[in-house]
Amino acid sequence: MASSLLYSITIRSLLLLLLHLSSLSIYLAAKHNQHGYHRHRSHSHSPTSNQRLHQAYIGLQAWRRVIYSDPNNFTTNWVGPDVCSYKGIYCTASIDDPKISVVAGIDLNFADIAGFLPIELGLLTDLALVHLNSNRFCGIIPQTLTNLSLLYELDLSNNRFVGPFPSVVLSLPMLNYLDLRYNEFEGPLPPQLFQKNIDAIFVNNNRFTSAVPAFLGGTSASVVVIANNNLEGCLPPSIANSADSLEELLLINTSLTGCLPPEVGYLYKLKVLDVSYNKIVGPIPYSLSGLAHLEQLNLAHNLMTGIVPQGVCILPNLANFTFSYNFFCEEEGICMNLTSKRIKYDDRRNCLPEKPFQRSQKECNDTLEHPVDCFEQCCEGSAGGGAFGRATPFAPALVPVATPLLPPSLAPSFP
Repeated sequence: MASSLLYSITIRSLLLLLLHLSSLSIYLAAKHNQHGYHRHRSHSHSPTSNQRLHQAYIGLQAWRRVIYSDPNNFTTNWVGPDVCSYKGIYCTASIDDPKISVVAGIDLNFADIAGFLPIELGLLTDLALVHLNSNRFCGIIPQTLTNLSLLYELDLSNNRFVGPFPSVVLSLPMLNYLDLRYNEFEGPLPPQLFQKNIDAIFVNNNRFTSAVPAFLGGTSASVVVIANNNLEGCLPPSIANSADSLEELLLINTSLTGCLPPEVGYLYKLKVLDVSYNKIVGPIPYSLSGLAHLEQLNLAHNLMTGIVPQGVCILPNLANFTFSYNFFCEEEGICMNLTSKRIKYDDRRNCLPEKPFQRSQKECNDTLEHPVDCFEQCCEGSAGGGAFGRATPFAPALVPVATPLLPPSLAPSFP
């Protein structure tokens, strides 16, 4: 199950990356009436006579001075003014003056470099791509990155960055892909993050705290991964407002409480929903039966009760359904024999009669004797209309008219 999931997410991540590059190419070509945006190394202009390459040289040399470990000698050739020949640095024609070359991309993925990001990186104002996945960079993100007005993809995953959420990313007008996972960022997630026109948000495996943001429902992203943070609170009914965009939602191990709101069923584009390892109570909303594109559904390791509805089990694209370690007491119809539909599933440690590896009768009785009424269920710590920590009842959402958790080491690198 895990290998097929990682494979599907890897392929999707690669396609997403190619789509980002293609979209940027089309945008820049149309805006500046060029035939395309091609990453290449141009030597038609001397770096000494090109002010932008000279600025890039200053910035990259400042960076090299604060690199304290480079075991793979990745930056060994970062010498001299010809920055377009530096390993991991990619140049192209400027979008506002195609006669000059500029530094448009930095790819240091998997270089295992240790150091920090100097303020001089703000001098590289033509950057569209910055990929620093799987290094040992530390410290905080410099505010001077606000100068990178063309930045389209920012991948800082699997490093040692610290501090609050790097607010500088909120000021980047072109940013479409943000990957901050596997760092040490802490504190609340800002509402503005989910209000940006951004396609992919990866902030999992950090130290973010406070309540699940009600403004999560306003995101235009197709992929949102907030797993393995201590957010608490409930999944807000306003999540339905992301129906036109959201395809993958992963909230694994985020201390979610309350019932799963039926508004999740309005996310008609959803392909991956994973809310495992939380404290969700109540039944599976039957509205999930309308998620025709759903491929992966993981509800494991919660406190959910009631029936596993047949409407979910007969979803046309469902390939993996995990609902183990809950307190479900009945599987409806075909749900009792998902192997006949070639669906990979896990129903262990529930209260299902005549199924193996279930909870004890005492465990089941202790929970099932106290059923949850989701209409009365309050959400502790919701970041909805009230202050943090106050109980906020579920409220109707504005319903529009009618996924990896992939470790950064497996993510595709910029070629």
